[in-house]
Amino acid sequence: MRAATLLAAVVLAPLTVGAPVALAAGMAAGADAWRVVITRPDRIRLRNWRDAWVLGLDQAKAAGNAAAIAKEGVLLDPDAGLENPIIPDGDYDCRMIKLGRKGPIGPAYASYPAGSCRISAGRIAKLDGPQRPNGLLWPFDATRLIFLGAMSLSDEPRALDYGRDDDRNMVGLLERIGPQRWRMILPQPEWESQCDIVELVPKASRSVPQPG
Repeated sequence: MRAATLLAAVVLAPLTVGAPVALAAGMAAGADAWRVVITRPDRIRLRNWRDAWVLGLDQAKAAGNAAAIAKEGVLLDPDAGLENPIIPDGDYDCRMIKLGRKGPIGPAYASYPAGSCRISAGRIAKLDGPQRPNGLLWPFDATRLIFLGAMSLSDEPRALDYGRDDDRNMVGLLERIGPQRWRMILPQPEWESQCDIVELVPKASRSVPQPG
């Protein structure tokens, strides 16, 4: 049975985000449902996330981007994740940095202007731009959530379900790295880079509850 079919057939209880009491309740039954639907290639990506990140950093530094990497501070530090990674519902500025490259051609480091992302009922979605990750979040461990989703491209009208296209599947980890600041780690994306890091901060007009 395809992963996309399983997503519909299994009673999934993705992480519910909002007030702290609701957050705790959302980490009950169904928290391990992602283990049922994750594909074998994504299990390997998940297992090797740190290797992908370190390789991307090494390639970026070798290409002359050490100063730009240092300027980003904790955002690009693989060990900067904090406890309680829950990210509340709301709209966020999301900025992507691509580390490393797949082949000999192309930039080994690229930082893009912030776009818009939305967190709602355990789903994270990028709302603009030519590449738009969209998927679900579940608890993973004390410092991380796991993301399973798919990449939508250009003017495609709706998000693609995880499991329908192996080339579009995405797996990642979401961490809190400071007050009002999170990041999503996307190891070994299908195109271009070794590892993508997405910074998430609440839109300037709002703030979100801090972890207790």
